[in-house]
Amino acid sequence: MKALVIGSGGREHALAWAAARSANVEIVYVAPGNAGTQREPKVQNVGLGADDVPALVDFARQYEIDLTIVGPEVPLMMGMVDAFDEAGLRCFGPSRRAAELEGSKAFCKDFLIRHGIPTAEHRVFTDPDAARDYIRERGAPIVVKVDGLAAGKGVTVAMNLDEALRAVEAALVDKAFGAAGERIVVEEYLEGEEASFMVLVDGEQALPLASSQDHKARDDGEKGPNTGGMGAYSPASVVTASCHERIMDEVIRPTITGLAKEGRRYVGFLYAGLMIAPGGSLKVLEFNVRLGDPEAQTVLMRLKSDLIQLCDAALAGRLSTLAADWDPRAGLAVVMASGGYPDGYSKGHILTGLPVIEQANCKVFHAGTAFDEYDNIINVGGRVLTVCALGETVALAQAKAYELVRNIHWDGVYYRNDIGYRAVARERGEVS
Repeated sequence: MKALVIGSGGREHALAWAAARSANVEIVYVAPGNAGTQREPKVQNVGLGADDVPALVDFARQYEIDLTIVGPEVPLMMGMVDAFDEAGLRCFGPSRRAAELEGSKAFCKDFLIRHGIPTAEHRVFTDPDAARDYIRERGAPIVVKVDGLAAGKGVTVAMNLDEALRAVEAALVDKAFGAAGERIVVEEYLEGEEASFMVLVDGEQALPLASSQDHKARDDGEKGPNTGGMGAYSPASVVTASCHERIMDEVIRPTITGLAKEGRRYVGFLYAGLMIAPGGSLKVLEFNVRLGDPEAQTVLMRLKSDLIQLCDAALAGRLSTLAADWDPRAGLAVVMASGGYPDGYSKGHILTGLPVIEQANCKVFHAGTAFDEYDNIINVGGRVLTVCALGETVALAQAKAYELVRNIHWDGVYYRNDIGYRAVARERGEVS
């Protein structure tokens, strides 16, 4: 069969790599892909933008694509799956209406409240003065989120009032996020530990993927601005077996049922960002209507099942007959970024030290990379690479990943040095 992956990031490289491992797959096209996907066996880049829905429908029809997997959120919000469905083409992902769960934080919060799914207290604002008054009344710490899509950069976890008020100013007055920031959600600050919980959904049933934990802050020790993610590990040590069942019962199943009741039947990957309190209670921070990035990279490294078969089963409505098989080892992913990310950064620098031959249990997934005119690989984005490794413990996976990271260089390269630190501390018995 022929597969098509939509997108150009590290998540899409991982999806294409996993799809190409299927014995049933002849070739995987990636639109538009990156320098890493272009070098993968059985994978070929296609010079079409991820948001060019008509051209991608035409390509899938002309090349007789058997299955398309949509990686990023923007094409889903544009109705890519709806367009493929109308053309009689199989496409894995939620419809435009179902994708509003990520496309609007205000919609998401109201949905959670309507269906009794635990989440933080919140208010929605379009008036900056009203937002400022509410923030002064509630005090800090407090969280300010722009309503629409902002590539993971529209969330401010404000530890003091000045930070919160600046976030309101940026969104509602300065229009720093454009249309995405015309509304903001102000919500209570939650204490605890975050976890990423991803599942495949077939409209009625959900098949859980391995848990993971992202590191959103740019700098070591959870300092600096929020990013799209600077690293992840799997499984998330905070998600115990009992916690896993509670997430399924209190969050995932009610969400799938609630969406169906509201005429938004959900098929595709679903990501729940959760805050797990010290006492074990949990609340939903956000939903994504696709795999997380960089969580996807480390989770797919651990997946032993055939990804294509899982997606086929979801589209056929028979996930209840399957279970996913996982490598028992831990996986860890370190994002290597361009200096200055998530703000301004320079591009066009040549990457050196990339492994010529892939090492066992290690993988470098590309994101913001391209070839220059001399066939050198250069950085063209904020998040450039995700370096992944497997190990018997998180500490061993961490050591392997950073050994590889420190061999790779370009002018301005930046990365955190502490990915997985919570899990490593648990392994050492330093925290419960």
